[in-house]
Amino acid sequence: MKIIFVCTGNTCRSPMAEGYLKSKLIPDLTVESRGLCIGGDRVSENSATVMEELGFDIKNHISKGLSSSDLDADMFICMTYSHADALISAGVSCDKVSVLGGGISDPYGMDLGVYRKCRNEIMDSIDNLLYGGLMNGISVRIANENDIDEIAEIEKENFSMPWSENAVKESMERDTVFFIAEKEGGAIGYMGLTCILDEGYVTNIAVNGNFRKSGAGTLLMNKSIDYGRDRGLSFISLEVRASNQSAISLYNRFSFENAGVRKGFYEKPKEDAIIMTRRFTF
Repeated sequence: MKIIFVCTGNTCRSPMAEGYLKSKLIPDLTVESRGLCIGGDRVSENSATVMEELGFDIKNHISKGLSSSDLDADMFICMTYSHADALISAGVSCDKVSVLGGGISDPYGMDLGVYRKCRNEIMDSIDNLLYGGLMNGISVRIANENDIDEIAEIEKENFSMPWSENAVKESMERDTVFFIAEKEGGAIGYMGLTCILDEGYVTNIAVNGNFRKSGAGTLLMNKSIDYGRDRGLSFISLEVRASNQSAISLYNRFSFENAGVRKGFYEKPKEDAIIMTRRFTF
């Protein structure tokens, strides 16, 4: 799937949107941005600054004008309705054109405070699209007590020593937030995150076997990182079986680093756990 964000000059809003969605590392998703004007300019200094504040590097972005070679994109997400109207008038199918968050105001020439507000609106709007089912029809939300049975079923399918319904319920009532991935109304995966002061600890992450390569695990990981960033956590840490190379590879992609080993941590079978930690830089 190819998505192109569109604004006027491709120096402020659309580069921020491109940089943020790219950071999600969604499999099989290509993300670019374009302007309705001729390109060649560097990203605005304020856009680069406010994105860098949250750990997103867009400082090397050079603006590009929309061209006929871009018309193969699957989706054009515009910053305003006037941008969308311009694309449709140029012959782009209206089915491929949408407006981000109902419209994002241009911060050009304004101070950093206005750029921060714009950045936050862009990020929130992209999150609403992403966790609302943009990719493969999979949505992600915070779980509630009505989801406990499904979480426990996913546990039973994936782990030799699964949490019971009571264990999930007690953890939910104390200090753990659960994120649940759904498709067509059914739960296909979940993730638990325990927050203690400014520290986050992943309890478990699991996806049903039929959806292992659907992107659900990536969406759950993104949701937990966004939650941790919004909550102001200093880090998120987790354990993973030393032999689980596919999971370790996924965590590496999201900047989790090896922080140590817990000898004999896992049972059935007995195995060491690799401790992996992702630190927030803001």
